[in-house]
Amino acid sequence: MDTISPELANEKYKAVYLTAEDLRLAVSILYNAYHDDAFFLSAIEHSDKTQYEQKLRGALREELYSLWQEEQALIGLFDGERLIGLACIVTQAVPLGEARYWHWRLKMLMSTGWQSTQTLMKKEASILEHLPSTQCGILQFIALTPMEQNKGLGSRLVQAVMSWCDEQPELDGIGVYVTQTNHGQLFSRAGFALLEKLTIADVEGELLFYRSSKSEITK
Repeated sequence: MDTISPELANEKYKAVYLTAEDLRLAVSILYNAYHDDAFFLSAIEHSDKTQYEQKLRGALREELYSLWQEEQALIGLFDGERLIGLACIVTQAVPLGEARYWHWRLKMLMSTGWQSTQTLMKKEASILEHLPSTQCGILQFIALTPMEQNKGLGSRLVQAVMSWCDEQPELDGIGVYVTQTNHGQLFSRAGFALLEKLTIADVEGELLFYRSSKSEITK
């Protein structure tokens, strides 16, 4: 498959769509990346570390497989044949937030519990409310394996997301909710702009937005 980001075309790294065979490893990469994420620590009800870890893994698995089944963009960053990172984008072409499909709700409910499922939907609803149009995507996840962090590959993965966005004629841009300063700086350097400061599940964060090069929105 063609490389998604032209900037990676002549390097050993390539950004291509994930296949079904990549999903199990992709879940593990997401789990390691989001294990200590402030939002998930607050959103997922748990009584101890073991319960939290089980629920987190279940939530990430169900969401990733749901995105796959709905044919949303799952972009993998590969070093040769080795998956080292991924970015998951969902568009409003599928129901999000309070409009989530019942089967997604049921699977998430079984994995994380009622309150956690409600919080996840409210997060999406809050993000959707502040995006400049209904033709915008959300960067649900972005992650690198621990061994590949602090090598500048995060910027390459963000660039792949932006390149993908620019190739979608119906998309005005992509929003991402960040809770860590260094993550916000990563996206800001790449060209994402601050839309709103949001507090979701008692966690303060920022909604950043990349406007597609083809977008006609003015906000």
